[in-house]
Amino acid sequence: MELNLRMIVLTLALCGPGAVIAQDSQDPGGWDQDSALAYSQAAVGGVIGDHAFTGSDGEPVSLQAFRGKPLLVSMVFTSCHHVCPTTTRRLAQAVRAAREVLGDDSFNVVTIGFDTVNDTPSAMRSFARQQSVQDMNWAFLSATPPAIEALAEDLGFIYFASPRGFDHLTQVSVIDRDGRLYRQVYGMQFELPWLVEPLKELVLNRPQSAHQPLSGLLDRIRLFCTVYDPASDRYYFDYSLFIQMAIGLAAILAVGFFLFRGMRRRPQD
Repeated sequence: MELNLRMIVLTLALCGPGAVIAQDSQDPGGWDQDSALAYSQAAVGGVIGDHAFTGSDGEPVSLQAFRGKPLLVSMVFTSCHHVCPTTTRRLAQAVRAAREVLGDDSFNVVTIGFDTVNDTPSAMRSFARQQSVQDMNWAFLSATPPAIEALAEDLGFIYFASPRGFDHLTQVSVIDRDGRLYRQVYGMQFELPWLVEPLKELVLNRPQSAHQPLSGLLDRIRLFCTVYDPASDRYYFDYSLFIQMAIGLAAILAVGFFLFRGMRRRPQD
């Protein structure tokens, strides 16, 4: 845990403006980096409320509609020129990598504009197009100030108005199928396993497999054999691990068989 927090702090420090909390002119105490991280981490384990949003098509959307599958939540403001676009493009890469090994319909993603004055449905639609996001299970949402404030509190997400637009904690929140905040992923260029590993845990520990031995076994095999290749920055299913386990089991059975035969052939006193 200590190592992970050091990596988080280093990532935030390297991300530059928009990735850390600047002192708010209306709050003399401001927020420093450690306070922001502590606030964000304190939200883990809490249930996300059923807040109301508007989709990029102008239709109402409720977070309740995303229950039943893991959900990734990213907060952005569309007038951002660097941090939010970069984070969204990295998130898109991670989502594609996760879908390759977990399935296209295994989880949902929402990007929510927290600048309620400017992040209209049309602005969110343009932002999605500018980042080349074309994912059927990824929604870009707008909201009223009360909804954004309530969601930000649920997520442990901190943002302040600044001369650059906003300074904010750069995070992607991983929500489980029951709406509970499971993990936070920090930084613009986060490492792929930081996001995919918690998704693996949530997707492959499905409640419907609990009473189905075969499905549960297959999910555990997928959980164990889906591995990360840092050279290609991708996940893949490592059949060799399964083959090694099968060979090991066969060797154990063979040794047991020969021991059993040896005991049966031993002359009686």
